[in-house]
Amino acid sequence: MNNLVVSYDIPDDKRRTKVHKMLKSYGQWMQYSLFECHDLTDAQYAKMRVRLDRLIKPDEDSVRFYFLCGCCVGKVERVGGELVRDDSIFFA
Repeated sequence: MNNLVVSYDIPDDKRRTKVHKMLKSYGQWMQYSLFECHDLTDAQYAKMRVRLDRLIKPDEDSVRFYFLCGCCVGKVERVGGELVRDDSIFFA
């Protein structure tokens, strides 16, 4: 299982919105351009990457994946912001 943080910097509003909507299928939106994705199988991660590759323009956009081990997930700290929503993830 993969636990990761996905961050993105996409200058085009239309592409950024498409990426945001797609990532909502795989994880929880935490901040403007940041998602936390927990317990993704390798197949789910691969599908997410294929879908992202179809949406972004690598010469203009930047997407980063920060993989967290199980121990590191438990060490994430947060101050302020919304409470964590339902842990249920729906896959498209």
